[in-house]
Amino acid sequence: MIPGIGYAVLTILLGLVAAGIARITIRWLKKKAEITATKLDDIIIAAIGTPVQVTIIIIGVYIALTWYGIIPARYAWLLDQRAVTTFYIIMGAWILASFLHDIISIYGSELAEISENELDGRLIELLKRIVKYIVWFAALMLILSVFQVDITPFLAGAGIAGIALALAAQDLLANFFSGAIITMDKPFKVGDRIRFDNYLGDIVCIGPRSTRLKTLDHQIVTIPNAKITSNIVVNFAMPDIRMKVRVPFSVAYGSEMLHVKKILLEIAREAIERTAWVLSDPAPSVYFLEFGESGLNGQLILWTNNYDNSWDVQDYVNSRIDERFRDEGIEIPFRQVDIRMRQTGGT
Repeated sequence: MIPGIGYAVLTILLGLVAAGIARITIRWLKKKAEITATKLDDIIIAAIGTPVQVTIIIIGVYIALTWYGIIPARYAWLLDQRAVTTFYIIMGAWILASFLHDIISIYGSELAEISENELDGRLIELLKRIVKYIVWFAALMLILSVFQVDITPFLAGAGIAGIALALAAQDLLANFFSGAIITMDKPFKVGDRIRFDNYLGDIVCIGPRSTRLKTLDHQIVTIPNAKITSNIVVNFAMPDIRMKVRVPFSVAYGSEMLHVKKILLEIAREAIERTAWVLSDPAPSVYFLEFGESGLNGQLILWTNNYDNSWDVQDYVNSRIDERFRDEGIEIPFRQVDIRMRQTGGT
């Protein structure tokens, strides 16, 4: 055997051994990554694992062919620097495409699982394909530029296609990224009651593209995520599910306000004792707020243990106010206008 060939074979075998060691090391790293809290290390190791092994083998073959002069002259182009650069571009694109694919697959799938809409899962699959095509298209453009091929027409065509795609999908992408912001920022969660715009209801689904709200009329409202992140949302379930209930009242002028306040506080204490909705802490309070057009106006303030019970509290308290005011002879005024007529001149 020619000495050069023997050394070349030995070098290739050493490359295979090094690739095997790399494979064992990567498997060990994968097991370590599986016990960590984050999934990012798993994604990185999965992305570089196979490309690193292939690279080690190719480097061994390259050294064997270049150092020992065994390659025939007609195949010398294989050792050209442009071929080497092309190989590195392909390996880099392979790693990047795998990394982005796994990022979208793992974290995007978690978002899609929250949603009951199958369309959200299909959007994740579409995004994975788009990212893969973009990475490999960029790699192809780099390879063509390495071989001094004019890529201007390709870039111009890709630019026009990209603009058209961006315009067509801008709402879709805005909603998708807004969904990611909602998931990370957590302004609300499934089951929370929120007020958004003119809608009041409970969150039933938070998807990558939209959020679904079930109103108190038992209707489902689908809200694009981009609208939620750009508008004000009131969450009744944060910091807890307690809620202040304001019960307005009005009594006629001439009523003794201290007596009115005493009756209202008695009604509040009665509500605490006889219902499961009203809290004793914070304690109820009564405020005389204004001299109205037709009466003296104020508010009775109570706290309920759950925002679901706010209407029950108001119904109970208003019913008792009506009964007690009738018993105590306290007049509840109604809007009235005094008209005075003056006669001028006449017979």
